[in-house]
Amino acid sequence: MIQIKDNIFWVGIKDWELKKFHGEELSTHRGSTYNSYLIKDKKTALVDTVWTPFYEKYLEQLESEVGLKNIDLIVTNHCEQDHGGSLPYLLERIPGTPVYCTKNGAMMIKKHFHKDWNFNIVKTGDSVDLGANKLVFVEMQMLHWPDSMATYVAGTNVLLSNDAFGQHYASPFMFNDQVDQCELYQEAIKYYANILTPFSKMAKAKINEVIGLGLPIEMIAPSHGIIWRDNPMQIVEKYAQWADGYHEGTVVVLYDTMWGATRKMAQAIAAGLAKKGIGAKLINAGKSDRNDVVAEIFKARGLIVGSSTINKGILSDVAALIEMVKGLKFKNKIGAAFGSYGWSGESVKILEEGLKESGIELVVEGIRAQYNPTPEDLQSCEALGEAFAAKI
Repeated sequence: MIQIKDNIFWVGIKDWELKKFHGEELSTHRGSTYNSYLIKDKKTALVDTVWTPFYEKYLEQLESEVGLKNIDLIVTNHCEQDHGGSLPYLLERIPGTPVYCTKNGAMMIKKHFHKDWNFNIVKTGDSVDLGANKLVFVEMQMLHWPDSMATYVAGTNVLLSNDAFGQHYASPFMFNDQVDQCELYQEAIKYYANILTPFSKMAKAKINEVIGLGLPIEMIAPSHGIIWRDNPMQIVEKYAQWADGYHEGTVVVLYDTMWGATRKMAQAIAAGLAKKGIGAKLINAGKSDRNDVVAEIFKARGLIVGSSTINKGILSDVAALIEMVKGLKFKNKIGAAFGSYGWSGESVKILEEGLKESGIELVVEGIRAQYNPTPEDLQSCEALGEAFAAKI
């Protein structure tokens, strides 16, 4: 148990070994944490729990440091297993304890655990007095599930924000002023790009709503990663930028290749971009972590995608990334396609369709090269890069 502010304590778990999350969908190179918080007052409140595999250690810690029967109420900001997974085991030990959650939260908890506990349904502005402190609830629907909410601790001015403002980042330290800022923001933007991008419109509205409440916020404590105590609103300001068609003016040239022909084309396109002063990042989809690639696409203004043609289709690693981009619904991005082929040559058309379905505007015509590109083909690729740069 670690005191983070006044009567608020971190009672979570650090998962140093975690390398994949959401099944096998999300890479977590720096591990993660499952942040659970305890507010000790006249009443003792527990906010969120930890992922199911850690429930035994979690309950042992709570019992030894707090005493489970001393917990008067539980707040479930979000029922996904990494936050709510220990609830059934906790409530076996302290049955009847009130569980505060949104209407969607109660429905989804029942669907997950098939239990009908002592639910107390709350909405934005509802509160519960603990004594010197008061919990104020703020619905955060679709950030990133329908049940999501945040809990504000009035009296200590701490926002327990659940998935918003978090990162998959395990560290020996607890607070943002103690860790490498580059690592912190690398994980924060990767988290946003891969998880919250589809909900950017709602994120923007919710940020404005939270600011509009006029709550003094001295600390933001998310459910994953580092707690923001030094200028905590800096991450709120970043979310406001990221939710508003964010880009850094760069171009990702994403490709996969069988025998090097498509790589040569990618390099020529990047040279054309560079001639016009546009920064390009070449990424081989077959050799790169998909979630890291998504973060790079999120930061870019343009996405130029290339693939060899195989079996009248495209290479599987490029196909997987295009499918991810479709679901993430990036805004304010432009694109183009290229590729090599032997005899049928469908890859460019498939890639262009994929970009259009992703909401990415095609701004230059795609280009193909048969077998190994000729010097003339590579000149055309360079010209494509120059033409694309003019659209940035």
